[in-house]
Amino acid sequence: KKGFDFTLLVAGESGLGKSTLVNSLFLTDLHKDRKLLNAEERISQTVEITKHTVDIEEKGVKLKLTIVDTPGFGDAVNNTACWRPITDYIDQQFEQYFRDESGLNRKNIQDNRVHCCLYFIPPFGHGLHPVDIEFMKALQDKVNVVPLIAKADCLTPFEIKKLKERVREEIDKYGIKIYQFPHCDSDEDEEFKQQDKELKESTPFAVIGSNTVVEARGHRVRGRVYPWGIVEVENPSHCDFVKLRTMLIRTHMHDLKDITSDCHYENYRAQCIQNMTRCEHDKTYTWSQKKLRRMQQMLQKMQQQMHEQEL
Repeated sequence: KKGFDFTLLVAGESGLGKSTLVNSLFLTDLHKDRKLLNAEERISQTVEITKHTVDIEEKGVKLKLTIVDTPGFGDAVNNTACWRPITDYIDQQFEQYFRDESGLNRKNIQDNRVHCCLYFIPPFGHGLHPVDIEFMKALQDKVNVVPLIAKADCLTPFEIKKLKERVREEIDKYGIKIYQFPHCDSDEDEEFKQQDKELKESTPFAVIGSNTVVEARGHRVRGRVYPWGIVEVENPSHCDFVKLRTMLIRTHMHDLKDITSDCHYENYRAQCIQNMTRCEHDKTYTWSQKKLRRMQQMLQKMQQQMHEQEL
């Protein structure tokens, strides 16, 4: 009846179509009043964290979707540790959940933990950039990272295939832990098994976003019009948009939430308890040391008094 919460973080350089893709995925209108910064303003810009909440109903199931955007990421001249505000934000949500879980009112805990991070990889270049590698490695133990190839309509089908292979090779080479699709049970029907196989083979998803409805083959579809034709966002032969939406909303949302709760959050919680235990041990040790010092001082004082009395 209540439905459930899901928090999605989007990250990547400016101009890769993050807001457009999110609008296309969830039929929302984020950043409609956004002011685009010029090159000079972006030099001094720092990474921000902005939140937007959208209520969605899918087949009678209510979903409260929180979208966390990261404007300014990767735009500076020096991008050293530009992911720090993002990792701090994820840790803050874990900390708040840990506090609420340890409190008295545990039945009505608001879950703002980040369940999935869509990371946008530029379509130009020959694979991952250094900032892509460092960002994913910084977040891999805190959140489910799902890499995307942005603006896939810039590439031919052959170029997309080669770039996907290169990105997968580099993810393995640098030991980056991205979201792994769970193994399909043997008793699942063949259609689900085929869908699961296609999803796994499509990683990283090559995506296109568009908020414009156009006419194509006598149907009104969301797409992008070019001099040579129309790119349809929801056409599986044009991009992986439908696969990404299916994975996020229909087939793997619960798994993303489960991994966040059972793996990433539990690791954070265990670390917190370990630090608290160590702190308590240090306090006990310090108290014991002070008590021993006081006893030694009292003993010295008594010995001095006895010595004075003998004289």
